[in-house]
Amino acid sequence: MPPTLAFLKGHISLRAISDSSAEIAVIGAGIAGIATAYYLCTAHGRQGIVLIDPRQPMSYTSAQSGDNYRNWWPHPVMSALTNDSIDELDRLARDTDNIFNMTRGGYVLASRARTDDEDHIHGAAIAARYPWLGSEIQTVIHIPRGGDISGQQLGTWMLERMRERGVTLLRGAVTAIAKDKRFALEIDRQHTLHAEQVINAAGPLANHIARLLGEALPVKNVFQQKVAFEDRLGAIPRDMPFSIDLDPKTLPWSDEERGLLEADPDMKWLTDVMPGGTHCRPEGGRHGKWVKLGWAYNTQSSEPQDDLANEPASDPQFPEIVMRGAAAFIPALHAYVESPPTRYSHYGGYYTMTDENWPLVGPMQTEDAFMVAALSGFGSMSACAAGKLCAAWACNAERPTYAMALSTHRYKDEDLMAELRSATSKGLL
Repeated sequence: MPPTLAFLKGHISLRAISDSSAEIAVIGAGIAGIATAYYLCTAHGRQGIVLIDPRQPMSYTSAQSGDNYRNWWPHPVMSALTNDSIDELDRLARDTDNIFNMTRGGYVLASRARTDDEDHIHGAAIAARYPWLGSEIQTVIHIPRGGDISGQQLGTWMLERMRERGVTLLRGAVTAIAKDKRFALEIDRQHTLHAEQVINAAGPLANHIARLLGEALPVKNVFQQKVAFEDRLGAIPRDMPFSIDLDPKTLPWSDEERGLLEADPDMKWLTDVMPGGTHCRPEGGRHGKWVKLGWAYNTQSSEPQDDLANEPASDPQFPEIVMRGAAAFIPALHAYVESPPTRYSHYGGYYTMTDENWPLVGPMQTEDAFMVAALSGFGSMSACAAGKLCAAWACNAERPTYAMALSTHRYKDEDLMAELRSATSKGLL
């Protein structure tokens, strides 16, 4: 009898393996891996699926998600992907009586630059419709197809449906992979699981899994942070859409603060022009009291350890930095610059991304190996479509027209890559 592998307690019941083989091994139990396994068994009827992760499902980067969604992107390929994903979210919300709390409040994109687009909002209409925005905002773009979800609830629901269809959840780390006619996956350096196909959904460890297959992926990991706080002053309307300041900005330091920062080589960067993308939304619905802020201004990559040890420390200055940035377009938040929130949560996670900020979904170089990787900061919003697409690749089933562009095949398309390199925006928010 093969060795027994320890299975995860949690959303899926404790189980034991009767033999050490599987049809498909999905490596990574974040929302992307979960969605892929879900569509493998529900859309394609695949059996013998094992979902492998050393951690609890959705406890790594998926737990740090902003849980927002939008179909606004600078390129139609990404718009198509997210539209398909939102279609799936809409369908699942209807089928589950909205168990994952999908809202449809839209997005508000704010800028101090005046545009001439007829569908953009200008002048007095901004103050009338979006009174929380500062008077210097000259243009607002309203994205109606946007909102937020509970990614944890969505993933939990998918896990429960997968359990009913015989998907096995394995608690362990993949420490080696060999390939002959089948894959042999070493688990925790002591057990072996054989599989016909492998799917790399390992999030920040996607390149680690690729290296076990003798490959390298064009991805990097960039640590980004968020803060949620109790809005004791009622600065943010509870029905405010997800609001984003698109403009680069210089933070409003006093002369004394600026002098101190400029004199410190490690802090001087805080006086430079910083990128746009500061964002804010209410957290907890109409009757909640919390607000969530984010700003993906970090550009330095840092690789996680294979064992997930030694994670980057969150910058203790981030809450003040992001509050100052958000107050630049939502004036009511200035009150928290002077009197910081007393109850808040500061957290961070990796954006695993390509240089062009598009995901990698499709076949790897190794035969019968596939990936759903580099979902950057849009994992929750794109997981349904990305997981469905990866499942279609693995089953050699019909795929959408953009499938090739989201795979490694795009790097052979010189025109597309030139277009992406010259783009002024990569949709990083």
